[in-house]
Formats: sequence, C-alpha cells, structure tokens
Amino acid sequence: MTTPTATPIPLLVFAGSSRAQSWNRKLAQAAADAASAAGAQVTHLELGDFDLPLYNGDLETRGIPHDVIRLKEIFHAHPAWLVVSPEYNGSYTGLLKNTIDWVSRPVAGDPLWATGGKPFAGKVVGMLSASPGALGGLRSLSHLAPLLMNLQCWVSPKQFALSRAAEAFDADGGLTTDASRTGVQAVIDQVLWAAGKFQA
Repeated sequence: MTTPTATPIPLLVFAGSSRAQSWNRKLAQAAADAASAAGAQVTHLELGDFDLPLYNGDLETRGIPHDVIRLKEIFHAHPAWLVVSPEYNGSYTGLLKNTIDWVSRPVAGDPLWATGGKPFAGKVVGMLSASPGALGGLRSLSHLAPLLMNLQCWVSPKQFALSRAAEAFDADGGLTTDASRTGVQAVIDQVLWAAGKFQA
C-alpha cells in the first residue's frame, strides 16, 4: 500500500489509443481511479483531444502546433506518469510515437522549451498495457521502455500487461479480478513511491 504523503503527487495517466472502445483507454481509466484512491493528484489525459499532425520536419519549420505546447506543459507539470500502451504489430502505436516525437522537439527561440527533453527528463513512468491476447500487449512495453529511457525517464521496474482484455472489465469499466487490480496497484504504488523519493 502506498504511504500517504502530505502533498499529493501529480500523476499523469494516458493511453496510446483514441479508439472509442479501446481496452487500453478502459485500463487507463481504471488505473486513474485506483491512483486517485491511493492519494495521487490525477490528470487523466485523452490524446485524441489534441490536434497533432503526423510529425514532419517541414511542418515544424512553419511553427510548432499549439497543442504541442499544451502537451509539453502538461507532461512537464507531472513528475509521475502512467502510460497505457496498446500493442500494434508487436510494438506501441503510431499515436503514442507521434505524440512523443512532437513533445520532445525543441522550440527554436523559446527559452522555456529550447531543450526538447525538458518534458521527459527525470519523470517517473509506470507502464501498463491491455490486449485480447494471452500476452496482454507485453511486447509493446518491451519497445516502449527503451524509448522512454532514451528521453531520460525513470521507468518503473514493475509493469502490468492485462491479458484477455475482452473479459477483464465489468459493465462499469472496472477490473473484474483481484489479480488484475493487484497488478495495476503494484505499478501505481511503485511509481508514487519513486516520485516521492525523487521529490524529497
């Protein structure tokens, strides 16, 4: 169980999918609810709410999209994250990669965002995934971890992959088994613990 802290840790939760019936968006919601109950100050972000074109250096030279700056501000403001990654062809999604590519770009002439890695460096990140298959999207996490570490994130050793996701949620979007809830909670607890240590 997470040890209560005097100041709740700001925790950003988002899934690498915008599909309406995404299992990973459901898992992100379940994780956000559990993290709130554990005492975190949760921001549950929907990437589909942001208008990001496919990254292209020529677009960048015309000006950084407004929603990129919004995402930089949100990512930077949260010392701890939970990233819920679907698995497409054994890896993470184009939506997730495109978001990271844009948010990690430096903004020329802007003293606040001149360093592209600023929104990522030192963040404590927990990874989760969900899939109808037996591995639960685990392969996507094995690809995502090096990407995040390259951006100087601290990636939680604990991770959770929800297998057979089509059977894993009740009608209200809650996880149906104690094992699933325990797996999610273990990631949350480690992320909040580590973020608390880093901030101390």
